[in-house]
Order: sequence, then C-alpha cells, then structure tokens
Amino acid sequence: MNNQNDILIVGGGLNGPALAIACAQAGLRVTIIDAMTPDVHRDRDFDGRAYALSLTSVRMLRRLGLWDAIADNAQPMLDIKVTDGRAGEGASPWMMHFDHAEIEEGPMGWLVEDRHLRPALLDAMDRDRITHLTGRRVVAQTVDAARATVTLDDGDVLSAQVLVGCDGRSSGTASRAGIGRTGWDYDQLAMVCAVEHELPHDGIAHQFFMPGGPLAILPLTGNRSSIVWSEDATRARAAMDLDDDAFLDVLKPAFGSFLGNIKLAGTRFTYPLGLTMAHSLIGARVALVGDAAHGIHPIAGQGLNAGLRDVAALAQVLQDARQRGQDIGSPTTLEAYQHWRRFDTVKLSLATDAFNRLFSNDNPLLRGVRDLGMGVINALPGLRRGFIREAAGLNGTLPRLMR
Repeated sequence: MNNQNDILIVGGGLNGPALAIACAQAGLRVTIIDAMTPDVHRDRDFDGRAYALSLTSVRMLRRLGLWDAIADNAQPMLDIKVTDGRAGEGASPWMMHFDHAEIEEGPMGWLVEDRHLRPALLDAMDRDRITHLTGRRVVAQTVDAARATVTLDDGDVLSAQVLVGCDGRSSGTASRAGIGRTGWDYDQLAMVCAVEHELPHDGIAHQFFMPGGPLAILPLTGNRSSIVWSEDATRARAAMDLDDDAFLDVLKPAFGSFLGNIKLAGTRFTYPLGLTMAHSLIGARVALVGDAAHGIHPIAGQGLNAGLRDVAALAQVLQDARQRGQDIGSPTTLEAYQHWRRFDTVKLSLATDAFNRLFSNDNPLLRGVRDLGMGVINALPGLRRGFIREAAGLNGTLPRLMR
C-alpha cells in the first residue's frame, strides 16, 4: 500500500489536474488516478470543443503558472449579446448587451479550445508532489478514522487523508461514499461544433434563445466561432444524422448572416443535457468537485468555471488546515469547503434550470415576459453591471487563487 499521499484525486479531465496542481503548489502530496491514457488527452486535432473561462478562472490559471502556455491561443470575450426569437425570423428587438468596458477589471473572460487547455494542465502536472496514474480505474474505496483507501483495477492499493471525486456526473467516488444525487433530464441534446466565417466576430459572444433551446456562438481566435446548440433531442438527432452540407442548411437559419458565409471546421458531436446535484459535497474523508458535485445546463457557459471555483476553494481550505496543524480530512475541514461552495452551486444550478425552462419554449405569454425582462435589465446600468460581474466570476467570496 502506498501511504505517501495527502490527497487522492479520482478523475483526470480538467478539474482533477487543476486541483492536483493547486494542492502541490500549496505543499501537499497528490496522486491523481486517470482512467484515460495520455495520448487521448494530448490529441491536438481541432474538434470544436472550447471553454468560456471567466476572468477569475483565468486569474487562477495565472496563479498556477499555466496561462502563459495558453494565452496566445485564447480569445478575449469583450461583449455578450443575448436575444430571443425563432430560427429564420431574426431576433426580437428586446435584448441584453453586456459590454466588458462597464467593469474595471478587463474582459469578462476568454475562450480557450480544449486542445490547448488540456495539454497545458497535463504538462504542468510533471512536477514534484504529483503522481499521475493513467489508464487506471478505482474499483473499491474505504475509509477509517485516519485515511481513505482505494483499490485500483490492477490490484494496487493507495491511501490518503482526503479522497476527491473529480469523476463527473456519474461519479463512482460519490456512489461508493453513499452520496446520493437529485436531477432530471431536459430531453435536449447539445450539438457542438465550430465554424469558420467571413467576417470578424470582434470578440462578441452571442446567446440566441429559440423554442427548442439556446444557440451559443462563442468567439475563437481568428474568424472562427464555437457553436453549442441546445435542441429538442429528437430534432437534434435528426440534424446530427445529416451530412455536413445538410447540417449547415439547418444551422444557417438559426445562426443568421451577421458573420457572412459560414462553413464547418472540425468535427461535430452531441451530449445529453440535464441537471444533477449531489446531496452533499462531502462524505467521510471525501470531497466532490465539478460535475461530480453539480452538473448544470451549459446555458450560461459556467460549468467549468463553477468546477474551478470548487478547486480553488478546496485547495485553500486544505492548505489552511495543514498550516494550522489540523487533519485535512477531518469533518471540520471538509465542512468548511461545503459551507463555502454549497449555496453558490445550488444557486447556479437552479438559475440555469430556470433560465432553460423560461426560454426553451414558444409560449406567447412567457415570450412577452422574458423579452420585457431583458429590456428592463438592459436599460438599468446597475443591474446590467451586476450581470456582467456575475459572468466574470467576480461576485461572492473569492478564493485566494481567484483574487
């Protein structure tokens, strides 16, 4: 049995490596158990996947020494325009326009492609205090008064003071710890791809609400944009079964002509949409981070940002406990993490759920209410500025890594 760890992390996506780096930087010894192999994570072919990183998430990446490897391939998000309407009919005259110039801190965020962010995280894990196990799965876990212990699929046994689940919405870590979940399916699929377009996007992100679900057009470097189109599952499957030219014929009426002619760049893929929340963010010597704790609708592009805020908060709580000479896996320590993050994550989950239900329909009464609401928000500078600060991740109590 390997007992040289302070922390075991299950899951090697994005939150797991970020937590490993943050904890190692704080002086803790970490082993991360990754079911995928490095060649999968280092596939640099463009597949359309990109993340809207809030201002505070980028601050965190800077503090962890990662941003320099990413910055040249990051696109600042300067404005966000939110509109309502139907495909082919144009947008409603009521809209919300969030301009980064209304806050002093700079751009609200940056768009970064997965093929640039993921390798930067992997490269940064090649440092002291981090052991990265790839192609390995946890098959069992136990806890006692002092440590959490896991058994891997090859028979190896590891233990640490804290076990962290960064293993997604179907978290085995949560399940084995007896932590239940609440959630529901939206009967929507997110269609994800990227397009090249004739005209520059000027760093503007667009969110167009249609009866089947929102279409997000997110600016990438150059004349390219990432598309996340949430649609009724049946219609989405039918669209994805089309060849590229026919799919573009379906996309173009929703996309519009404001960026000129468009063509697909890279591949297309889908994933199902739903809401899932763990009943608790912690268990005995267990903490949950990211989608393992809260899987939300991509309507506001905040999923990864919420996970990174979990990472920053948990790393700070563990570091502070260690500096005080406390057991970093004690109930008191882990309760501090849950107390910090629980309200914020529930609020975000319910807000995205409410927005999706309010906007993903063609009810004339609701359409009138939401269009009026967008007009009111857009007309009130103080309220508009609050939404901008929320998008930038500046509201609430920020962990040190995000200040």
